[in-house]
Amino acid sequence: MAMALPPLLAACALVQAVQPRYTVVTVDPARARLQLFLKDPQGHPYKRLHHVAADVAKRGKQLTFAMNAGMYHADFSPVGLYVADGIVHSALNLERGKGNFFLRPNGVFFVAGSAAHVVESSEFPALAGKARIATQSGPMLLTRGLINPLFDPGSRSVHIRNGVCTTQGVAKFVISNEPVNFYEFARYMRDDLQCRDALYLDGSVSSLYSPALGRNDSRSDLGPIIGVVAD
Repeated sequence: MAMALPPLLAACALVQAVQPRYTVVTVDPARARLQLFLKDPQGHPYKRLHHVAADVAKRGKQLTFAMNAGMYHADFSPVGLYVADGIVHSALNLERGKGNFFLRPNGVFFVAGSAAHVVESSEFPALAGKARIATQSGPMLLTRGLINPLFDPGSRSVHIRNGVCTTQGVAKFVISNEPVNFYEFARYMRDDLQCRDALYLDGSVSSLYSPALGRNDSRSDLGPIIGVVAD
């Protein structure tokens, strides 16, 4: 069910999902400017969502929403592509390896103009010139409406998970409120949120910052972070 829009989220529409297992924050890039965060002005990784909020507050602004935004190395640098304000800080990673990031296909979430997109990583180079921000993660949960065939509906590998899906240029950031498996997570985005393309961002460390919801998750140190800043 849709909730009344709190003033704090005037630029960032909030939807509390009908199914209580998930929380969804919907951001329309035509109305709110999504930003990526990695390091503070001193060059130190932010690591925590509230560290980003504190830094934004020093500039007289307010962080209205934030979420971890992709997998990272031990030094908190991105495993894959990271583009902020049109500048490529970490290159697209098409290598093979172990772990969720390398499950095929993996993908890229990016914003170009006033629209958000999720595409398979192999498709991104043709679109790279248009991206203002971009982050790579994996695996893809949905590709053109199809659930990743690697996912087992009966899998007992369950975690708190977060991801992002898009529909008509609008981004829907999703975090589970209880442990779920990959298939359940993807099916929710397809069937309940009506998304056709969706990207897994992470599990276990999955975190949400939302003052309007009273959320300031601090499960783990984080690498890339995505958020919305209001004046």
